[in-house]
Amino acid sequence: MARVVIALLVALLAAALHAPVSAQSTPCAPTAPDMLGPFYKPDAPERSVTGHGLVVRGTVRSAKGCTPLPGARLEWWSADTRGEYQDELRATQRTGTDGAFTYETVAPGRYPGRPPHVHVKISAPGHRTLVTQLYPRDGQRAIATDFVLLSE
Repeated sequence: MARVVIALLVALLAAALHAPVSAQSTPCAPTAPDMLGPFYKPDAPERSVTGHGLVVRGTVRSAKGCTPLPGARLEWWSADTRGEYQDELRATQRTGTDGAFTYETVAPGRYPGRPPHVHVKISAPGHRTLVTQLYPRDGQRAIATDFVLLSE
């Protein structure tokens, strides 16, 4: 009888150690920052489309509890297919009430020393501003990503 009880306790302990942790008790990992770069310009027009060829969708979240951040501000900029930065490829948008966003632009071009990339600067009240970049693969037409901001 004692062996059965010990075996059951060992099995319960093993199951507890391997059980997934609830998403609510674990904060989201913050998005890694990347460089601002020399081509950022503030005050881009409010819009969610600057071209066609690459769609970026996701949600802006708080690292504390993974909660969506409604009204977060995203500023986008990237090089055109020739690797040149143009004002037509700059945009500012706000997330919806669910923290979601969709941005569409041309597939970014390559310029000397850099792989194709899209810059984004995200800000929300009570959170640190995040500057990061997305690196689409050749031929990639869509990116699904969440941006996770740290609380101040």
